[in-house]
Amino acid sequence: MTWPWQLAKALAHHAGEKGLLVLALPRGGVPVGYEVAKALGADLDILLVRKLGTPGQPELAMGAIASGGIEVINPRIVQALGISERQIQEVAREEYAELQRREAAYRGDRPFPEIAGRTVILVDDGLATGASMKAAIQALKTLEPGKIVVAVPVAPPDTLSSLESEVDEVVALMAPPAFAAVGQWYIDFGQTSDSEVRELLQKAWGKSA
Repeated sequence: MTWPWQLAKALAHHAGEKGLLVLALPRGGVPVGYEVAKALGADLDILLVRKLGTPGQPELAMGAIASGGIEVINPRIVQALGISERQIQEVAREEYAELQRREAAYRGDRPFPEIAGRTVILVDDGLATGASMKAAIQALKTLEPGKIVVAVPVAPPDTLSSLESEVDEVVALMAPPAFAAVGQWYIDFGQTSDSEVRELLQKAWGKSA
């Protein structure tokens, strides 16, 4: 897979930057993020994001939760649909349980990294609608990073355009107009396993897997 090294090259202007942090979106973003972080001399961690679907319409997001105890609510959706605080908490409780399960599987007892003032590069293996990345950006902003950079190998042009006003920099190696799915731009798009995620994180953190 050559995407990670090409992406690192496109981000070379950040190499050696003090406090530089790569946050990969599991699972597919971790192998890419690992190589990018290694090439740039950056710290590597993960940002897990779970969408909070509206009651009765789970595909419609009323907010999101993310690593580090971050919760973002869309007041426009909540008010328009008359969603109560109790309903929000019920949905959030279910999603927090899954988030915590994945955090424990990947991170163990390692604390979420300090974000304030740092340049953070959000990495995934590609974007389609960009919904998860947008939720990650919203969540990250609550922690007041110095800069937010989105970096992916491939994404459709309209998705990239929709992100440009949200962050400081968007880096994509390819923006094909004829875009159906991320996997079509990979020779091998096998699903990254939980064990592979753990192994890469342990290597990045200098621990034995």
